Amino acid sequence: MTQTTTTSPSSTLNNHAGNIKLLDAVTAKLQLKNDAALSRALEVAPPVISKIRHGRLPIGATILIRMHEVTDIAIRELKAIALPATREVAV
Repeated sequence: MTQTTTTSPSSTLNNHAGNIKLLDAVTAKLQLKNDAALSRALEVAPPVISKIRHGRLPIGATILIRMHEVTDIAIRELKAIALPATREVAV
């Protein structure tokens, strides 16, 4: 028997590698050069982007919504970029 594992909504974007991937995707979509430009585009302080990139802060709902607003990428797609693929685990 296999069971599909999913993440809880509260921990959705607390995946360090996925968050880096998401930051990079948004940076590329907006054709920005660095995290300072990304922080200006998202209207957040530069340390927020740094803390996300270094795994000390998850991507919260406010930043996720802001990413959606500036890129026109659906929130579902943004989450798909940041989340690891769902895997099946033998039970």
